[in-house]
Amino acid sequence: VQLQASGGGLVQAGESLRLSCAASGRTFSTCGVGWFRQVPGKEREIVARIGWSGKDAAYTDTVKGRFTISRDNAKNTAYLQIDSLKPEDTAVYSCGACGRVSSSDPTYWGKGTQVTVSS
Repeated sequence: VQLQASGGGLVQAGESLRLSCAASGRTFSTCGVGWFRQVPGKEREIVARIGWSGKDAAYTDTVKGRFTISRDNAKNTAYLQIDSLKPEDTAVYSCGACGRVSSSDPTYWGKGTQVTVSS
């Protein structure tokens, strides 16, 4: 499985972004997917994850109510809708799939996309 995250950019606080994680390979639809973010000098953190069926989603406390993870297995794509962006959301966002997603140890990683939020 190969993953590619996209959709990042420079936005103002309060605006929204929708990140996409496009996957190749048939196993994607059978795997959990997670979205992660990392700021230079800090550890990467998982912000959201979703099961293979799309029915069970979970979020880290700091993004609950603003981030929404979803997936479309027919398109081999997962999404992260980010609303009410804050400057502290600035980070490189990447996606991971399969393996131990909830432990921030997915089998497959995608190249990240930069999100920069100005105040």
